[in-house]
Amino acid sequence: MLGYVNPQTYLRGTGVELLTPDGGFSTIPYEDVKTVCFVRDFEAPEPAVERRTFHTRPKMDGLWVRARFRDGEILDGILANNLLQLDAQGFTLIPPDPTSNNQRLFLPRAALTEIQVLGVVGSPLRRPKPKPAPQEQIGLFDGQ
Repeated sequence: MLGYVNPQTYLRGTGVELLTPDGGFSTIPYEDVKTVCFVRDFEAPEPAVERRTFHTRPKMDGLWVRARFRDGEILDGILANNLLQLDAQGFTLIPPDPTSNNQRLFLPRAALTEIQVLGVVGSPLRRPKPKPAPQEQIGLFDGQ
């Protein structure tokens, strides 16, 4: 179903609030939603096959997760490494294909059978150590 959501208020206790392109307003139960896609362009051309998993370890900070939907489909993504950003109704993640029309995805818990953490990228526990300040270069002709 195509429509618009308010990113701050679209998640309700009973479902996802959606405004359709013709102006209709509805609340879709979470059980009937597979994903909510936040896209670059509504009128995007038909995309090539979108990448569903990362080919290598992602570079973005966050939790690298793999979600399995009720229909068996698998999708990788980056989830914020901040427990305050988790929603009770589901998970918002960044998909693996940066060239895709989808910028972010919301996956309702009701649509999933499993979500695994595959890795932590950019952990605050592993920040690079600061390099020691370079020693001042000695002068070759000092003291003549």
